[in-house]
Amino acid sequence: MTLPLLLTLLPIVVILVMLLVFRKAADVSGIIGWFAISVVAWLGFQTTPEVIIRSTAAGFIRSFSVSLIVATSLLQMALMEKTGALRRITIFIRTIASDNRAVQIMMINIGFGTLMVAVGATPVSILPPILLAMGYSTYVAIALPAIGYDSLCTYALLGAPIVVFVDLANSFLGKGNEIALHQAGMVFYMFLPVVSTMIGFCMLWIVGKWQAIREGWLPCLLTGAVIGVVARFTNQYDNLVVLTGVLCGIAVIAAMAAYLVVTGGKVIDRSLLSAEEREFAAAMPLWRAFMPWTLLVILILVLNVPQDLFSWLYRTMKLPITGLTADGKPLDTRALWQAYTWILVSTILAVPFLKPTGEQLRETLRVWARRAPRPVFAAAVFFAIGEIMNMAGYDMAADRFVVPSMVKVLADSSALAFQGMYGEVVAFIGLFGGFITGSEASTIAMFAKYTMTTAKNLDMPLSGLIIVTAGLAFGARQAPERCRSHRQDRRGGEGDPHRLCLRAPAHPGHLPVCGCSAHGQRHGESLVSPEGRG
Repeated sequence: MTLPLLLTLLPIVVILVMLLVFRKAADVSGIIGWFAISVVAWLGFQTTPEVIIRSTAAGFIRSFSVSLIVATSLLQMALMEKTGALRRITIFIRTIASDNRAVQIMMINIGFGTLMVAVGATPVSILPPILLAMGYSTYVAIALPAIGYDSLCTYALLGAPIVVFVDLANSFLGKGNEIALHQAGMVFYMFLPVVSTMIGFCMLWIVGKWQAIREGWLPCLLTGAVIGVVARFTNQYDNLVVLTGVLCGIAVIAAMAAYLVVTGGKVIDRSLLSAEEREFAAAMPLWRAFMPWTLLVILILVLNVPQDLFSWLYRTMKLPITGLTADGKPLDTRALWQAYTWILVSTILAVPFLKPTGEQLRETLRVWARRAPRPVFAAAVFFAIGEIMNMAGYDMAADRFVVPSMVKVLADSSALAFQGMYGEVVAFIGLFGGFITGSEASTIAMFAKYTMTTAKNLDMPLSGLIIVTAGLAFGARQAPERCRSHRQDRRGGEGDPHRLCLRAPAHPGHLPVCGCSAHGQRHGESLVSPEGRG
């Protein structure tokens, strides 16, 4: 078992060396890692080139629920940026809760931050310049957006990570033993009230330590409670699970606005705007700026809330790709239900409202073509690596594994080494996976089957299997957050924004992904300023 274990770990070590020693970006490290794992699978696990190629292709298709969302959301953000919609939204956010710092922190960083990441935007690109203009220090303006929406990362990109998890879990459990979206959602949900509340207190501490906590404890507790109530409701129903991030974000914004009204505070204060900003705001109504996101939310509600329509799109219209995987299992795409289809549709439908000029449309496509390829590929390549790990040792002629797969080797060794402590260890494995892949969803793709196999080896029930994989996911999201804050800090921060939080090694060029993608930020590029000046 020692040699197979060393061979299994070798590609992971190669990826780490690329990230830490050679300081390469996730897409470059990923392709080298793919090559390394392909060679190891071929020479060390008796895997034919055909199985490797089929597994690579299957991994790329499995990634569509993430990679194509990255592509379409980047297109939507580029259009909003070039038409001025994004700037109009940032001007609006600047006017919020000016006389209550605690409510402002919760509303902007947890409320708007969660809503943004749920529909495909990147708070860590958009919010720091706004917070700077509102008087926060560079250090605080970078740190708050990097952690504010962290608890709901599983529901980023309209629930892409949890959809990936359920698909992989059902592939692992086999036909007749599948779990539904709400079964996974009710496990993930249990973390949210506590984690959201603790993140709120963490943000208050960063801003003003104990004094800020004494002044802001009630809005913080209210925020955590609202997220808990909404998430419990949405995660009881298959058709609402993917809307958890959107509805939690909206609910937090509404709850904080209501709190301000009850306490006599100002919800909106336009006196903070400059004359130029007021003129720009007058030229573009807020409803128009929000139109791409408004249309997207309406479309997703229409498709998911009616139970019959959801059931038809999700359970009947699976639109599988057959004959590709090494073991012959179909790959369900659910292209008519997946968020990427409707992000693209909402972007097209928003064009008449945003009224872009011909030059703005051309610039939108140029920016999208520049930003999209690398994060899309980075989101996909780790799915391919995970698929090869799962299928290494499989013989298509014999229709079985002739030697234990890499995942089986890793799981057996982990069960033997950690035994009853595995539940405590798995979050750190997720943290490690998040650092390697830069994504919660990619970590799930790469390590979920290993986690579930280990749980099965330890005789955990189905609920335990889901819980430990949820722990993997929650650990995975920490590394991308630390990398985001590190990356923003390199662009002019006055300190290290993640020194107050759990710190993971970071490196320039690591693609910052919440659950999924590198939304438009690579090599210092920002959605606020394509030249990277923010």
